[in-house]
Amino acid sequence: MRMMPISLCRPGMRLAKRIYSDDGIVLLAEGVELTSKLIRRLGECGISFVYIQDARTDDLSVPELLSDETQRRTLQTIRSVFREFGHATGKSKTVSYPYVGRKMKEVMQLIMSDLDRNQDAMIMLMNLHTVDHYLYRHSMNVCVYTTLLGMASGYSHDELVTLGIGALLHDVGKTQISMQVLLKPGALSAYEFDEMKRHAERGFYLLKDEPNIPILAAHCAYQHHERLNGSGYPRGIKGDEIHDYAKWIGIVDSYDAMTSHRVYREAMLPHQAVEVLYSGSGTLYDMSKLQLFRDKVAIYPIGLTVKLNTGQLAVVCDINSTCAHRPIIRVLTDEEGVELKAPFDMDLSKHLNVLISKIELNAGEISTMPA
Repeated sequence: MRMMPISLCRPGMRLAKRIYSDDGIVLLAEGVELTSKLIRRLGECGISFVYIQDARTDDLSVPELLSDETQRRTLQTIRSVFREFGHATGKSKTVSYPYVGRKMKEVMQLIMSDLDRNQDAMIMLMNLHTVDHYLYRHSMNVCVYTTLLGMASGYSHDELVTLGIGALLHDVGKTQISMQVLLKPGALSAYEFDEMKRHAERGFYLLKDEPNIPILAAHCAYQHHERLNGSGYPRGIKGDEIHDYAKWIGIVDSYDAMTSHRVYREAMLPHQAVEVLYSGSGTLYDMSKLQLFRDKVAIYPIGLTVKLNTGQLAVVCDINSTCAHRPIIRVLTDEEGVELKAPFDMDLSKHLNVLISKIELNAGEISTMPA
């Protein structure tokens, strides 16, 4: 399979991976032939990239961090909880939802069970092939990525549950923001931006008195937009005033937002988003946390087309968990760009003179052979 921007998909190409709704329902099955209408519709639904069948890479598979069933149950729970909180009214909330904490803990057990099966799992893009409500999937992605990082940091089971619940609910305050502001396709006005920023404080007040929600999870909602140098919001706290859980969620929240398609901009690829995060190392984000995050991110997703410093084109076919920036690739062309009759695999961690020099996303430089 090859990972391809939806803008470069052409009628006649076939999907190599299913397209899901936010309920886990299959909207388009693997093997479906794309038409102009389908391509246009996928773009309108926020799909930035899809996996396309390609005979030269038909043996490649993209591992999923969560099973289909875990994803479906997690998204359904997030949706029901967020809709319930949507009826609350921030500081004046008088109704409690004791079942919410129980549901969140049940979801965390599912997520941790899936992640426990592969302690060496890398942070892989999880939003390429889902037509969904951005807020729900974003909450799940942030939880999964943050939990992986918590595992790598050596957190205990109970710490991971609290961290994960905080990540699942970090954006619950957005249920108190008007849909007009939340879904606005263009730039927000100063007033609208101030309104959007209030979601952190509103999330805290929604969660802080819930009987089965850890108070630290409420502080994750409160603090996930705070930054080391005090430039964040809502309180402008800095350094050690920010809890470690919120620091982790702040990094992952920013990463997932950048790598997700939004109505006002296209999704970034992982290497681009990591570069942006690193520009804030030591000022916005904790340097040691960024280093671990970088080591756990699959910088170059499986199926991505890359250009090498040799001039050859290749496709990423596997991830080196101990050296994420030097994946295993399948070389497709010679140095002059002529397609090889027999593509071959190369482990870049063993060929240090060969470098990825460019991500190939231009229509003239990507060809997909019939499957």
